[in-house]
Amino acid sequence: MTESAIAVRDIRKSFGRLEVVKGVSLEVKRGGVVALVGPSGAGKSTLLRCINLLEQPDRGSIRIGKKSLTFEAGEKPPPDRELAPFRAQVGMVFQHFNLFPHMTALQNVMEGPVTVKRTGKREAAELGRDLLHRVGLGDKIDAYPSRLSGGQRQRVGIARALAMQPRAMLFDEVTSALDPQLVGEVLEVIQQLARDGMTMIIVTHEIAFAHEVADTIGFMVDGVLVEYGPPSEILDRPADPRTQAFLQRFHRFMGSYRRSP
Repeated sequence: MTESAIAVRDIRKSFGRLEVVKGVSLEVKRGGVVALVGPSGAGKSTLLRCINLLEQPDRGSIRIGKKSLTFEAGEKPPPDRELAPFRAQVGMVFQHFNLFPHMTALQNVMEGPVTVKRTGKREAAELGRDLLHRVGLGDKIDAYPSRLSGGQRQRVGIARALAMQPRAMLFDEVTSALDPQLVGEVLEVIQQLARDGMTMIIVTHEIAFAHEVADTIGFMVDGVLVEYGPPSEILDRPADPRTQAFLQRFHRFMGSYRRSP
């Protein structure tokens, strides 16, 4: 426990009568990369939103670094003054880019530090330029989102999340809205973050990428974390029949995709 950067215990979340996350527990070590895979509707994205407190868990506990929060059914949610510093420790990048269309790439990256952290504009601009160079967009600093490709906009989104200097990053299907030829440039940025030692949880359907970049794979189905362990164990030798069935469908799809002209 002392080595984990993120610890999630018995998280549950329902929307009305539908329980979407059913008592999920997991840990991510410092500098570790966890990839959550599984069918659509399994609760993966909702779990990420609970970890970042974009959704209020109904029950369970979340610890990021040394800060922790516990949730009990029927209790009032923690006040914003407790949630804000907790949220600030975790950056999140979404499937859709959510950039401000009236701001340049640099201004989008600067906005969080200036508005939330009260960073001076000169310092924020220097940070923003550094981060845009880091994600391979040093030549797009003054470009508006409408002049960027989907992959470039997603990389601006990653730089924007990094600008808040989080302890960990959460990625929610960040390539699913991209054309296939643009996926690689975004995955390369995430791979570099992994090499740099950033703690990450990644929700993805890119199974081959998950195998390569993650040190731990979690397979979710119907709101339950069915298997959790090394890629060589979960993806190559899954024990649960539900994981086996999911991966068999994936391998059949990839086989037909490779054979198609």
